[in-house]
Amino acid sequence: MSGNGKRFLALNPWHGGSHRAFLDGWMKHSRHNFTVLSLPPGKWKWRMRHGAVTFSGQLRDEPQFLDEISQFDALFCTDMLNLAEFRGLAPQWVRDLPTVAYFHENQLTYPVREERERDLHFAFSNLTTCLAADAVWFNSSWHRDEFLKAAAKFLKRMPDHGDPKLIESIRAKSDVQPPGIDSCPVPRVARSKSEPLRIAWVGRWEHDKNPELFFDSLFELESRGIDLRLCVLGESFAEIPECFQAARDRLAGRIDHWGFAASREEYWQVLAGCDVVVSTADHEFFGIAVLEAVSAGCVPIVPQDLAYPETLGESTANIFHDRTVSGLAGRLEDLVRVGLAELPVVSRFAWSVRAAEMDRQIELLA
Repeated sequence: MSGNGKRFLALNPWHGGSHRAFLDGWMKHSRHNFTVLSLPPGKWKWRMRHGAVTFSGQLRDEPQFLDEISQFDALFCTDMLNLAEFRGLAPQWVRDLPTVAYFHENQLTYPVREERERDLHFAFSNLTTCLAADAVWFNSSWHRDEFLKAAAKFLKRMPDHGDPKLIESIRAKSDVQPPGIDSCPVPRVARSKSEPLRIAWVGRWEHDKNPELFFDSLFELESRGIDLRLCVLGESFAEIPECFQAARDRLAGRIDHWGFAASREEYWQVLAGCDVVVSTADHEFFGIAVLEAVSAGCVPIVPQDLAYPETLGESTANIFHDRTVSGLAGRLEDLVRVGLAELPVVSRFAWSVRAAEMDRQIELLA
């Protein structure tokens, strides 16, 4: 943060997880100054519904902001804010600020167990947020393209006024700004060829990460007589897929870590002791946890789709699996028999690089 930089107002209706880590990382490495209004994570639908009302009320009524008028250069918000509602409710001095909306995810293509469960009100809120913003940033090209394609289909379903020009107007002001990642501060734990392969899981404990494929592949490795050690990280919620408990029971003698790390330091310690990080995700807008694991020295074994070819490199073909149990188990067995593959380069996602680029882009807007 610099005393000579510009001043930005940041609104973060879901100040937790990757949303908070993104904003904290940018502020820490930025040459600009941020004032943050935030709401705690939880009840995401309610956050999306009330965030615009709550933030606009704070800016209008709280004395601390009376001295801030005309001192901000731009407004930053995330996809969890209904920006169109906010700009309608906010004081005039806020309405006139140039605005960036950052999409960590979106409610039009976010995975649901059944499509009929999708609440299209929130999908339309994302769409109006794009229209109300002066610039729309996505965390990956894949995310941007999937959202715009789905938005075009969504409008075609409407009874009338589904003008395709709306999508083109969003596309014209869209940009890709990946989040930054921290460098692993923990020394790498070397592995000898005689030791078991140390495998990490870093995804959320939810069905869209396809944990069944991951665990079934480990069972297949066991049946082939392959020795392994397992570290299961990632965040869990009230409903946990049954395969996690089944795997914990069956692989109990092979587990070195199980559950969400108690601290960031513990998280890095676990990753530094692993050889491989596996993703079996059916949906991933960016994959920051996998990239962090790579920065800690883990070889990624991931699907050859979603954002992974974009973030990890199309040419590194030996890091991809084919989404089958035998295919994933075979890739992991190759690492045991042949050795660990060369790591993809993820230095372009270092916070020092990403913050400088985002600073430059928001300066152009401001």
